[in-house]
Amino acid sequence: MTSARVRDDAGQAFPIYITVVAGLLFLALAYLAVGQAAGTRNEAQTAADAAALAAALETRDHLADQWLDNVLEPDSWQDIFEGRVSVPNACWRAEELAARNDASVDCAPDGLLGYTVSAETNDTVGDTIVPGTEDQKATESATAVIEARCSPKPPAEGAGDDALPSLTCEGGEDWDLNPDDLSDLPKPEDLFDVHLADS
Repeated sequence: MTSARVRDDAGQAFPIYITVVAGLLFLALAYLAVGQAAGTRNEAQTAADAAALAAALETRDHLADQWLDNVLEPDSWQDIFEGRVSVPNACWRAEELAARNDASVDCAPDGLLGYTVSAETNDTVGDTIVPGTEDQKATESATAVIEARCSPKPPAEGAGDDALPSLTCEGGEDWDLNPDDLSDLPKPEDLFDVHLADS
């Protein structure tokens, strides 16, 4: 009698065991699907961030080149620092970098000194237990901005008509510019800061 009852209890426990195992397996697959989707979104965000920064850095370099070309014309400096000069659209750099990150982008200038990029992954989420997700791609966006790090300070009184303003830059760095010796000039990263805008 006792052995029959034990066999009967064991028989009743087996379906519960199977149900619990199946439930745990389903949860594991669901977590895997969420992880795949999160991974794909991270890839898209990385591509968007890198592409926006690449476009902004390209424009920063053009602005720095214009400043170097006009270093003896200080009246033009402020326009350059504020982006109120003609520079080529650098979205091609965003597209180039996104392709390296296996993504495609839509890129557009954002004001005078920024770029906004929307990146879509070329890869899909892949096969998961969630129907309809296997062909889904991830899309994320980012904006990169360029900010001048320096401001011109008028030359000292009596310095002469050909004297150049000095540059006062963030971080306490000053540049005293001598028109007769322009061998030591600020680099692009000294003149401009490039960073992702806060979302």
